Amino acid sequence: MKFVDETEIRVEAGKGGDGCVSFRREKYIPMGGPDGGDGGDGGSVYLLGDSNLNTLVDLRFTRRFKAENGQQGMGRNMTGKKGDELVVRVPVGTQIFDTDTDELLGDIVADEQRILVAQGGFHGLGNTRYKSSTNRAPRQFTRGTPGEARNLRLELKVLADVGLVGLPNAGKSTFIRAVSAARPKVADYPFTTLYPNLGVVRLEAHRSFVVADIPGLIEGAAEGAGLGIQFLRHISRTRLLLHLVDVAPFDETDPVESVRTIEHELAKFSDELVRRERWLVLNKLDLLPEESREERMRDIIARLDWHGPVFRISAIGAEGTSELTGRIMSRLEELAELAKSEAAHGVHHEE
Repeated sequence: MKFVDETEIRVEAGKGGDGCVSFRREKYIPMGGPDGGDGGDGGSVYLLGDSNLNTLVDLRFTRRFKAENGQQGMGRNMTGKKGDELVVRVPVGTQIFDTDTDELLGDIVADEQRILVAQGGFHGLGNTRYKSSTNRAPRQFTRGTPGEARNLRLELKVLADVGLVGLPNAGKSTFIRAVSAARPKVADYPFTTLYPNLGVVRLEAHRSFVVADIPGLIEGAAEGAGLGIQFLRHISRTRLLLHLVDVAPFDETDPVESVRTIEHELAKFSDELVRRERWLVLNKLDLLPEESREERMRDIIARLDWHGPVFRISAIGAEGTSELTGRIMSRLEELAELAKSEAAHGVHHEE
């Protein structure tokens, strides 16, 4: 199951520089001929595929991109400097639409692929160009043409890097709200999340990942109960699973049994999925008395015989979430480097 990450931006190419009207004026040459140079071309705007990016989140903070104008021509037949082109990096898989015409301008399908989205203006001509045997002192020149300007809609079909699993009310939607700009509805009853919520967690410029709040798995999901089978299929494409557990459920169910229920559903769907890297996230610590909190945590981990990473958080107060997202980002970068290395050596893993 793919999600669409979408944003709109405006791109403006640079204007071409105007041509110059000038005449040579030097000592002993009082009536020199025309020497006005041409202007420089305006800079164009390109979109460039970057395999290190996986979301369009950075483009939500900068919406307008303008390339440099060309410099005007000068006397002594000096041509104006060309405007610098502007390159905007986008994830591989980005489709580019003209918002005003709804035309598909291009599709970034490879790393380092460049697509021209706004052509720079053409340079103006200086008066030297108009010199002829009958026009010795031309005053004609042309102005540079404006650069193209376009409103673009960028669409990226993304697969989540991190999948959240857990029983209904484990706090997955609250976790998404705590770590990203996504605002899923949160209510205190089972089956709150009927459709997957997608959150982009942005740590800094060009360092972000996509987390999918998979609707609460219920017993029978692997057999196709509700929409469970679709969501399980989607989870199978993520690189890391976070298993959220409510450590203080209102109905006093055993958190260990809750974990076992999810593991059972994952195992029924795919043996490989059970072996997927999964981190245990013990949520809702704020609901436990401080004096018994640590003992409760140790008891859950011991009874689960859990040997992987364990994190203790309170999503509603964003307590412990910064450390967790930082560790996730580092791990995803490690996995990406590992995948590149394996691809370079011809190693292939079946999903």
